[in-house]
Amino acid sequence: MQLKAPEHQVAGHIAKDGKPGPLVDDKGRFFKPLQGDSRGEIEVKFYESFSSNTEVPEHIRRYFPVYHGTQAVEGSDGAAMIVLENLLADFSKPSVMDVKMGTRTWYPEASEEYIQKCLKKDTGTTTVSAGFRISGFEVFDHKESSFWKPERKLLRGLNVDGARLTLRKFVSSNSLSDIGSKPDSAFASSVYGSSHGILTQLLELKNWFENQTLYHFNSCSILMVYENESILKGNDDDDARPQVKLVDFAHVLDGNGVIDHNFLGGLCSFINFIRDILQSPNESAES
Repeated sequence: MQLKAPEHQVAGHIAKDGKPGPLVDDKGRFFKPLQGDSRGEIEVKFYESFSSNTEVPEHIRRYFPVYHGTQAVEGSDGAAMIVLENLLADFSKPSVMDVKMGTRTWYPEASEEYIQKCLKKDTGTTTVSAGFRISGFEVFDHKESSFWKPERKLLRGLNVDGARLTLRKFVSSNSLSDIGSKPDSAFASSVYGSSHGILTQLLELKNWFENQTLYHFNSCSILMVYENESILKGNDDDDARPQVKLVDFAHVLDGNGVIDHNFLGGLCSFINFIRDILQSPNESAES
């Protein structure tokens, strides 16, 4: 089995200081190291529960990675890893964005130290003010024939207008390496709009979250992916369509019959940002 580091990881843990990072194989699988303390156990517990939960509607399952169990991986010091569907396996030049949802990223059972750590990040980013924060993104710049990815520390400094500008950049055709250029939002209607676009998928998720009380998705992210080349060529087959996926479930807790208002509130806010761009594609907020 040939394993390598994922090419288009925009957020999350990476291999560092002797700790293994995620890996992918050539069979469409993604290997995610089990996180320390209780986080790894929580994530495995969620996947096992979710994959067998008959209360989850079939049309909602497509928004989650397929779970293939856990496996010890040679070459990573035998580290145990969660084996998942590689969400980018079918993309050749993907533009990817990771958006962490909710007005808070800590969970009720967390330690006071962890809560304070999260509060500092939540209040210093758009998590509290907008209900979400952009954790990372990468865009294929077809004019430069290369990928463009901003540093994470720049994203952490975004205010609300900066987040709106970044969501426009994500669907723009003009070169993003030119800091002074305003994003043209040329792909907004194809990626965010259209009958199979991001907005339609977000609204389908919203309908579920307005009623689901099975889980509370603390510190969970929405991953948005589209293929620039397909948009430029006007392809509309299933493989070319923009995709929304939910990822990162290390802090998911049982819903206990209560609606997940934290995630739902962030999702509603995010939907409004996307709608604003679709309604005014030529406007460009200043960060």
